[in-house]
Amino acid sequence: MDFDVGKVDLNCEKNNTAHKTNDISVNRLIVRRGQSFLVTFELHDLSRPTTDLLELMVETGPQPSEALGTRSVFGLPEGCGKGSSWKVKVHQGSVLLAGSISLDITSPADAPVGEYSLSVKTSATASVGSSLGKLLLLFNPWCKEDWVHLPEEEERQEYVMREQGLVYKGSDKYISSMAWNFGQFEDDIVDICLKLLDVNPKCLSDPAKDFSARCNPIYVSRVVSAMINANDDRGVLMGRWDGQYDGGMSPTHWNGSVEVLRRWLKNGSNPVKYGQCWVFAAVMCTVLRCLGIPCRVVSNFQSAHDTDKNLTIDDFFSDYGVRPKQSPDSVWNYHVWVEAWMRRPDLSAGSLYDGWQVVDPTPQEKSTDVYCCGPAPVKAILQGHVDLKYDVPFVFAEVNADRVTWMVFADGSKKNIFTDSVSVGQNISTKAVGSDKRVDITANYKHAEGTEKERAVYNQAVKRVNIPEENSNGIHDGKPGVSMKIVELTKPVSGKDIDLKLILNSNDSETRTLVINVNVQAMRYTGIPSSQIQTELKELKLLPNQDLTIPIHIPFSVYGEKMRESNSIKVSAVVTDNDKSEAVYITEKDLVPESPSLTIKAIGSELQYSEMTAEVVFENPLSEGLRNCFITVTGSGLLTEAMEVRMPLLKQGQRLRVKMPFTPYRPGPKKLVAGFNCDQFRDIKASCNVYIKPVTGVVPPLRR
Repeated sequence: MDFDVGKVDLNCEKNNTAHKTNDISVNRLIVRRGQSFLVTFELHDLSRPTTDLLELMVETGPQPSEALGTRSVFGLPEGCGKGSSWKVKVHQGSVLLAGSISLDITSPADAPVGEYSLSVKTSATASVGSSLGKLLLLFNPWCKEDWVHLPEEEERQEYVMREQGLVYKGSDKYISSMAWNFGQFEDDIVDICLKLLDVNPKCLSDPAKDFSARCNPIYVSRVVSAMINANDDRGVLMGRWDGQYDGGMSPTHWNGSVEVLRRWLKNGSNPVKYGQCWVFAAVMCTVLRCLGIPCRVVSNFQSAHDTDKNLTIDDFFSDYGVRPKQSPDSVWNYHVWVEAWMRRPDLSAGSLYDGWQVVDPTPQEKSTDVYCCGPAPVKAILQGHVDLKYDVPFVFAEVNADRVTWMVFADGSKKNIFTDSVSVGQNISTKAVGSDKRVDITANYKHAEGTEKERAVYNQAVKRVNIPEENSNGIHDGKPGVSMKIVELTKPVSGKDIDLKLILNSNDSETRTLVINVNVQAMRYTGIPSSQIQTELKELKLLPNQDLTIPIHIPFSVYGEKMRESNSIKVSAVVTDNDKSEAVYITEKDLVPESPSLTIKAIGSELQYSEMTAEVVFENPLSEGLRNCFITVTGSGLLTEAMEVRMPLLKQGQRLRVKMPFTPYRPGPKKLVAGFNCDQFRDIKASCNVYIKPVTGVVPPLRR
């Protein structure tokens, strides 16, 4: 005896709301694994008993099979499709008298994520079922059995549902935040994320195996890490760090992930030009949140790039103050990666390494012959367990490598000046849950600098990577005869002159004759000089127990143009003691000039589908006109695409006030982001928060 099934209702709006995917769409079925969803069948023959055959089948990927977990047959009565990982039961309260029957279908909590076809067979003699349509299955942080389960609802709202965030940049002494629109619920982003998985090299070489492996967030996060960069595949972003961005956009241009991902799709899965670490990380955060993996963007200041895996970074100075490039190692002003939340049963039988995992899509070093990094357990990094997968030694070095400073002389010889075990890995930062505050999570990665525990972990890590221990006491060999520091006299602001002073002091009883080189360089955030700004050479006497103060003046007219593609200014002082030929002293200071003020605010009712206005204000701070000015405004859930206003000239002291209308289409906490560009200034940013109140019973206008 068989069911006679007519129309089928996938209850998209009801199911998607229950599965917290209705912000993506209410017109297609998008559900999370391990959680039931409702399907309603219209019945033509009400005399049939509920024990008749109803066989359902789901399939994903090419050559689906039960063995790979990409095919499942299940149904009614109980026992139909015995052994199936998917389950179905009659929905409580469902009655045949209504001419329909509702069923609760539940996927396993470890089902592969992606698009499935759903079909039904109502006859024991039928060989092929009738198609019911498609469903998208995502990871489920609300399900305790899912490896990405995140216990706290407030954290799920932040790390899965929130479409806006902050990325921290600058340097350890000049931390600034930049608003970013992740936009994971824009209606086409989920399909772009699945496309990204489908064109990854592992899928192209063995698609059946790849689709099966998508049950595992460890595997998926590693694939996404590789696919955000374009170094060995058809990845999303091409990286560039040399300041030459012809044929593309400067990485500082981007305000959000949506435009990047849409361009990648429109380009036929060819890379978007160009990205740097914060763009790679923010786009990856969008993809993981869209797929249902909780994640957050993390910034590490004074971040080491250890190329030879010895947990040591070599820094080189010439005797005239310039930093020559002698080593592939470097220390970046900051580096941005992603933390993804998941269990790690592949590393231990218990939960020792569960929780936050570092996943870094910036192409720095290869991991198993592919430019990707992680997932590396943050708990393993804290404990110095660098012999675990994936890429724990590299991330450990980023936050805790020792720095050895060398002096390189004109004849090519070099001298070890000192070892610094403290400065790498400062102010590791991420956005707070539920607010725009910065949270310092350095203690998650390492014990406090200067403690015995920190040194013990470092020394253990050195042994685990089989590198002989070197001097790593973090101090000069012997007490220095001369102490030096560089002090700000004015707050560094782009568009204004910068004034500092170099203060020297001697604890010796004799007068010293010192040769002092003060060198100023424009620096990329990767720790590489981009251009020379100015240099000054002096020979001065330093009296015992007295301060010697040397003023350092850096005019905007000198540094302004050279900072357009640079992140910071490095001021270095190298002092040679003429009376003690072996004595060389070094001090340096990184400056990140603050951008001129740009403001944005939202004016209006803050109601869904009601027109509002974005007002952006910028005033020219220079004594000359600003040429080729343009303002862009973006905001997920507020604007479907970026708005732009251009102005060929903004005169000295002139204020630019721009008003742009927009109609918010998704409720909840949102963020407007503005960017200002001209020939003299690049990518000045501003943002404001907007909370859009929902309305019901209103027909949504067409998105423009």
